Amino acid sequence: MTSHKPTADLRSPLLRPPTDTTTNDDLDGTHLHIERLCIDDMLQKYCGEFGYWQFKHFVLTCMAWALEAFHTMVMIFADRQPDWICEPGSSCVVGGDVCEMNDGTWRWDGGSGVSTVAEWGLICGHKYKVGLVQALFFGGCMIGAGIFGHLSDSKLGRKGSLTVVCILNAIFGMLTSLSPNYLIYVLLRFLTGFSTGGVGLCAFVLATEPVGPSKRGMAGMSTFYFFSGGIAILSGIAYVFRTWRSLYIASSIPSIIFVFVILPFIYESPRWYLIRGQTENAMKIMRAIATTNGRSIPENVYVARDEETNNLDEKSHEIRSKEVVTGSVLDALKSRLTRIRLILVVGINFTCSIVYYGLSLNVVNLETNLYLNVLVNALAEVPAFYLTAVLIDRFGRKPLAIGTQWFSGLFCIAGCFIGSKGVMKVVRMGCGVLGIFGMAATYNLLFIYAMELFPTVVRNAALGCATQAAQFGAILAPFVVVLGGGVPFMIFGICGLVGGLLTFYLPETLNKPLYDTMNGMTYGENEA
Repeated sequence: MTSHKPTADLRSPLLRPPTDTTTNDDLDGTHLHIERLCIDDMLQKYCGEFGYWQFKHFVLTCMAWALEAFHTMVMIFADRQPDWICEPGSSCVVGGDVCEMNDGTWRWDGGSGVSTVAEWGLICGHKYKVGLVQALFFGGCMIGAGIFGHLSDSKLGRKGSLTVVCILNAIFGMLTSLSPNYLIYVLLRFLTGFSTGGVGLCAFVLATEPVGPSKRGMAGMSTFYFFSGGIAILSGIAYVFRTWRSLYIASSIPSIIFVFVILPFIYESPRWYLIRGQTENAMKIMRAIATTNGRSIPENVYVARDEETNNLDEKSHEIRSKEVVTGSVLDALKSRLTRIRLILVVGINFTCSIVYYGLSLNVVNLETNLYLNVLVNALAEVPAFYLTAVLIDRFGRKPLAIGTQWFSGLFCIAGCFIGSKGVMKVVRMGCGVLGIFGMAATYNLLFIYAMELFPTVVRNAALGCATQAAQFGAILAPFVVVLGGGVPFMIFGICGLVGGLLTFYLPETLNKPLYDTMNGMTYGENEA
């Protein structure tokens, strides 16, 4: 009996599915190779590094920096010591010390409602209370930066955290205007600081993560234009609203507007979606970026974390792409690579913040027009940001960070030895302005520098630590300012020089990729 073997299995499909897990067969028989790219590569190759989508998203997100400036620098005007005048017919001596005068012989120019100092008598033996409330505000910032830095990397995401902190800012800012006494005022300023600590941090990362690597330095350095612009606008608001209660209301309303008018048009970071295993959402944003920028992503191109490769089989890739990769400060400390970086960044942010906030608050000691001085300091920051933005991709992050800190430190030390009478007080003011010029450039540069030093999975947590260190420095700044005379300038100068020295030990990050995971960074650095 002869057996006949069938030439084909009649149950087999006419079109056999592809067995190569890294390819797809199009309907017309075209063989498509699946291309998996990290976000940086996809931005460079298909989406555009800084097109209209990134520009619009960047501007809208960075408006939050102006809000942070309002809530932070409002203390300069609300907690100032106003001028005083003698009561007619009293024994008061113009130019004398009010601490040595009898009650009823003098009064505050403009009434007791012009500032908290006038309303609650925070002068003479109670002057330390001004520094205390300012320090507690920055203490709240320090705690908030750590908490919201973690939440923005984990459950809430960048946009969710930014939404929460802006809502809290608006609520606490409005309530501050109703403070019945000093203790309630201190509490509400602490709570405002708690929410303010997460604003700039979340806004910076959310604004810069969708930007391509060759444009990220310029974009990152441009975020602080909005902070300086906020300070300049605040000086105008304070000039119009002369009482401290009305000033707190006027400076809090923009946060409400931002939440309801601006935030709906801001996207979550595709990098956050990626490390949370939400690859589909990440791809939606990447395609939206490409479409808005007048480009397109081929159907066979997919986004992937930097530790994923094209040689994974399809099942393994599908499993890994949906994994939620988490990280914390402890993970950054466990790795020797990121541990040293974190310690140095913390130290640099600490010294930098003492100088930046110290010089900003020290305007009350310069005996010049307060509104004009704040405006000049804010305007001095703008060319600093422009120069560093232009030079950052030419000379690198490290040389600029060292140079700007030493520039600021030297002018602060010079200001220590300049008198405060006549024309010399104008010269000392100039030293302060140049000190602000250098340190504002550093303060801005440190954000983009620190962002590139850590992978996405711990980026906001690490930046949160750096911000906490900065806020701790800001806590000390008011107490340095109350020392008066040339002492604050000397302390600011030393801090600037020490910060520049610490920067020597950080690696350069110019033209380095923005890593997603700890393993991806370790592998990438070893390959380099």
